[in-house]
Amino acid sequence: MFLRGQTIGKYRVLSHLGSGGFGSVYLAEDTWIKKNVAIKVPHKQNLDFSELLKEPRLLASMSHPNIVTMLTAEKLDDVFFIVMEYVPGETLEQLIIREGALELGRALDYTCQMCNAVDHAHRAGVLHRDIRPGNMLLSETGLLKVTDFGTSRFLEIAAHGTTVIGSPPYMAPEQFHGKAVFASDVYSVGVTMYQMLTGELPYNTPAPSDIEKLMRGELITAPRVRNSKIPKTINDIIMRALAPDLTQRYQRAADLLEDLLPARAPAGRRAKAKRTAVGLDLVDANVADIHSRLKARETPQARFCWQCRKPLHARSDRCPFCNEAQ
Repeated sequence: MFLRGQTIGKYRVLSHLGSGGFGSVYLAEDTWIKKNVAIKVPHKQNLDFSELLKEPRLLASMSHPNIVTMLTAEKLDDVFFIVMEYVPGETLEQLIIREGALELGRALDYTCQMCNAVDHAHRAGVLHRDIRPGNMLLSETGLLKVTDFGTSRFLEIAAHGTTVIGSPPYMAPEQFHGKAVFASDVYSVGVTMYQMLTGELPYNTPAPSDIEKLMRGELITAPRVRNSKIPKTINDIIMRALAPDLTQRYQRAADLLEDLLPARAPAGRRAKAKRTAVGLDLVDANVADIHSRLKARETPQARFCWQCRKPLHARSDRCPFCNEAQ
């Protein structure tokens, strides 16, 4: 829709970054402040104006280091577009295509950041519905940002998302029946984890005749079968995220992150934590049990490392990514 060198309002188009089912994205310069931005132009310009404003309003309801920042929405020369921060780098999909299976630490790093973004969206009542590597931007500093909320909706106004929307290889079984819930996004995170650690999807795009098998979990091969270097704890986390039965799956991204961060920590630190816990039990088992029960009732707030801005375990005193004391 836009051409290189074209100026619309104060924005000068520099290049075309890509297109998806809902719109095209361009790199542009804000000529007033001399800053590069990303401009997304929806394909369907004839929609009701309130429909066009849906995605920018969703983005405006969130502010998180792992979610692309929405700057403004404009309508100039009868063209509606969204102005967002520009993230130099590549998508997670491009990285996997180029390198195949990622090194364990790197894959878990990205997963933790992804979970933090999804958890923040869920706390704002936003269901993404299209979590996949192509919608993950990787900055040059290793920061992951979730983008493309064009298929998202506020789940708080309904029991579930009732439209069959998403990318089939990453869709949870219930999404094929138009019953997406927060745990559906967690399933998509699980598929992405699987792909990062094996270089492959857990199964091909399900055909209509495969949906029942997908509902029974018969299409999935455990990731550790395809990559023996995956630790059993990580394999189990992925398989729980991919549980076809909603009651067996992680309900929120925060639940997955709660299991993943201790597994992400170096083995020596995990052993030390285990010895400390045993010591507490020996000193006063009853007090330790009461303390843990009280802690379990709390809902810890999301925490980030002050230095690298990556997610921290609720009660961690040291970052598992950069090792900086908190």
